[in-house]
Parts: sequence; C-alpha cells; structure tokens
Amino acid sequence: MNTPKKKTLSLFSLVMINLIAIDSLKTLSTSAEYGLSLVFYFLLVALVFFIPMSLVAAELATGWPETGGIYVWAREAFGKKWGFFTMWLQWFNNILWFLTIMTFIGATLAYCINPNLVNNPVYMLIIVLVFFWGATIINFFGLSASSLLCTIAAVVGTIVPMILISALAGIWMMMGKPICLHFDWHSFFPDLSNINNLVLLTAMFYGLTGIEMSAIHAGDVENPQRNYPKAIFWSVIIIVSTLIFSSLAIALVIPQQQINIVSGMLQAFEVFFAAFHISWMMPVLALLIVLSSVGIANAWILGPSKGLLVACHDQCFSEKFGFQNKHAIPVTILLLQGAIFTILCAAFFLMPSVSSSFWLLTDVAAILQLMFYFMLFITAIKLRYKYPNVKRAFTIPGGKIGLWIICGSGCAASLFTIFIGFLPPTQIPVGNLTTYELLIVAGILICCTIPFVLYYKNSKNRDAKAEERVI
Repeated sequence: MNTPKKKTLSLFSLVMINLIAIDSLKTLSTSAEYGLSLVFYFLLVALVFFIPMSLVAAELATGWPETGGIYVWAREAFGKKWGFFTMWLQWFNNILWFLTIMTFIGATLAYCINPNLVNNPVYMLIIVLVFFWGATIINFFGLSASSLLCTIAAVVGTIVPMILISALAGIWMMMGKPICLHFDWHSFFPDLSNINNLVLLTAMFYGLTGIEMSAIHAGDVENPQRNYPKAIFWSVIIIVSTLIFSSLAIALVIPQQQINIVSGMLQAFEVFFAAFHISWMMPVLALLIVLSSVGIANAWILGPSKGLLVACHDQCFSEKFGFQNKHAIPVTILLLQGAIFTILCAAFFLMPSVSSSFWLLTDVAAILQLMFYFMLFITAIKLRYKYPNVKRAFTIPGGKIGLWIICGSGCAASLFTIFIGFLPPTQIPVGNLTTYELLIVAGILICCTIPFVLYYKNSKNRDAKAEERVI
C-alpha cells in the first residue's frame, strides 16, 4: 500500500519561493539606468506582461497541479516534443542566468575587498564556480532544505536590503540632500527618439519573470487549488512595489552615467552609509546580498530540473538522466546542469569587460526566457479550447475574450522585447557590434536546436519500447 506523498510547501513558503525567484537585487542597477522613467516601465511591464503571466500561471497550475509545471502544460497542449522544447527553453536559459547571478555575488564580495576585482575575470570565475556548486550541493538534500534556504534568503537577504535602501532614500530626501532625479512628467515618460534606449527593457522584463517556476512544485503544495492563486496575488504586489522603490533609491544618488549594472546597488548604499556615518555596515550588507543571491540561485537550480525530470520519464531524452536520490532529487540532471554551466563560464573571457559579459548573458537569457513565455501564453489558449471541462480553481476572468486579451498582451510584449533584445544598448559598451550580435544569434540557435536533436535521437528507443509492449 502506497502512503500519500507528504505536502512540504505551505502558502507562505510558496510566496517566499516566488519572492526569492523574482524579487532580485541583481536587476535593480539595470532598472535604475532609466531614472524616473523606470516607474513607467515597471508599471507597463507589470500591466502587459507580469500580471498576464501570473494569471496564466495560476490557471494552468490549478488545472494541472502535478509536479512538472510548464512541461506538463505544453505536453497536454501540443504533445511531448513541444513540451520538451518549452521545458528546455526554461532550463537552458536558466543556466545562462546562473552566470549573471553568480557574477553579482562576485561583484558584491569584491566591493568589500577590492572594487577593482569586479573586472578581474579569474577572480569572478573562481567565485562563480564555488558558489554555484555550493548551491547545487545544498539541493541534493531535498526540497525541505532548499525551501528553508529560500525563505531565509527572501526575508533576510532580499526584503531587508530593499526596505533599508528605500528607507534611506526617503530620509535622504526629507533632509533636503542633493538628488540625481527630476520628479516631473517629462522625466516620467521615456525617451523613445532612439529605439536602442529600450534595449535595457529586456532586463526589466527578465527581472519580472519566474512566477510560474513555483508551479513546478505544485505537487508538493498544500491545497494547490486554493493556495497557488493566493500566493500569486501577494507575490505580484510585493515584487512590483519593492523593485520600483529600490531602483529609484539607486537612481536618486548615483548619476545615470555612473551606475554600474553589476554593482550599482552597492554604489548607492556606499553613498547613503557614508552620509549617515554608518559605513561599517557595508560588509554586513554585502553578506545579506550574497545570502539573497545564493537563495535565488538555490530556488532556480532545482525547479526547472524537476520539470526536465518529468520529460525524461516521458522518454523525451535519455532515461540515464532520470536518476533520483533518496530525497527525490534529480541528481544526474543537476550534475549535467553544473557541467554545462562550468563550460559556459568561458564566456567571461570573450567580452571586453565583466559588465559587457554580464549584459550579453542577461540579454541571451532574457530572449530565451521570453520565447519560453510566448510558448506559455499560447499553451494557455490551446488548453482552454482543448480541455474546456478540466476543473480549474482559478480561471482568467472574462471568458474566452478575457483569455485572448490577457494572452495576446503577453505574446505581443514577449515578441516586441525579443526584437529589441537583438539591438546593442546605448548605455553599455559591448565591443565589436558584429561579434556581439553573432554571439546572441549563435547562442539562441544552439539552444533551440539541441532539444529537437535530443528528442529525435531518443525516438528509436521510444519506438523499440513501444514495440516490446505490443509484443
């Protein structure tokens, strides 16, 4: 007799996973590059992308609440091949994203040791590899250990620094100290005279992605039909508000031309702490930010890998990668993920600076992630028509018209942002333009080709096993 699987995630844990997966300190510096218009951009991205994405994730997760998330949804809509492709997009883009978050950790530590280390590729590589493999090992001990780290990192490492920098900015303004922002309507609306000024918008979209990741753990959630929509609601409110206020705090005291997209938050804290004579807090703050970043990486190391495990069990690629340890952790997939990540670290040597490497990886990862979300939105449409009678505890309001408006908005926003993601940003030097664009195109083509090669390579094994079952 099989005993029921114990549910390990509560509503609070689910919100914490969403916060640590999305509410990233890493994206604040990039957002601050836009000045006051970042408020306009965040509200726009929330309206046309983040909220639609959240509504879609809530409907799909409560209609198909089993572990596997997007793979299960896309498989039910379009079959195993496209389900695997969609899951692969999320998983592989995630590996690229790990490089950016680990770079952020390295920059944070360097800022307290020697700021010049930020541009030292050897130092950055060592930090990146040590912290990535450390977070991977933590996940070997199971979802409970991973969830605990996410909760601590979300509260102590993310929310506390965001509240602190927002509070310091408020005190700064009340004291009448000089600011670098102009609070007027002209500054609120962005400069659209040059489309290249919009390129950093891809990072802002990317900064609000990931709320569907917690759906991969839907099978581990207490009462997912009730708790998942509630978690989405609270997550959206907290994430958007904290990102806006924290980004404004950076732009308030650091001139736009001087903001470092890797360490801009630390620049702002350094100004605040020096003015208020509390510079001794910098090492403490750095440790909190490192904790936050490790928690973010920890949340994403396991999530997409569990979705890929379900695809492995569906024989979309070699079953050799389906091994799990006693904690039901897909160890082989995590090791494969780590191996690819380690190889891709060589990208730091291909670009003229760490900042440009950071941006290139962010841009490619963002484009892949937006392709993934395009698939997510069309999957929601397909499933509503294909399985109208499946019970969904939460349904996008407005019937089919509401569905098309929400998903249409998400698709249009994803496609537009993918397009501008191929343009070089005016704010960041990227070296040779041809090399830059070739690296982006090559990265995307390679990533999109691999899942189909793996799927068809494994087709002979699927056919052979199907014949055995017939015999």
